[in-house]
Amino acid sequence: MSVFSTTVRVRYAETDQMGVAYYANYFVWCEIGRVELLRQLGFEYKQMEIDDGCHLPVVEATCRYKSPARYDDEVTIETRIAGLRSSVIRFAYRLLARRNGEPALLAEAETVHVVVNRELKKCALPEPYFSAIRATMDE
Repeated sequence: MSVFSTTVRVRYAETDQMGVAYYANYFVWCEIGRVELLRQLGFEYKQMEIDDGCHLPVVEATCRYKSPARYDDEVTIETRIAGLRSSVIRFAYRLLARRNGEPALLAEAETVHVVVNRELKKCALPEPYFSAIRATMDE
């Protein structure tokens, strides 16, 4: 199963007075992870919407927080496809930062997305997206 990685730096605006990242930002970072996963597969989410009328709204999101992200941390977002059906995609994420030179797990998260068309009607994920995403699960 392929894991796709991207990195973000925790900005001051994403933290509280103690320099700890606000919990909702983890979902923003997950979005960055899944958009970059698609980009690494050769797709741009924006083009999926324009060219194919394919939208992927989040219908479920969970996050288990393990250790706080702090201001100026470099956070690695590891994203993989955890499940795929014709009209449902489940992404899994691991968010990590370096602590004392070692990777530390900040959080584990999942988002579930239903494929819909421009009219917000559930539909099948068009080719070639389905095949490319499916292939990441076989590796």
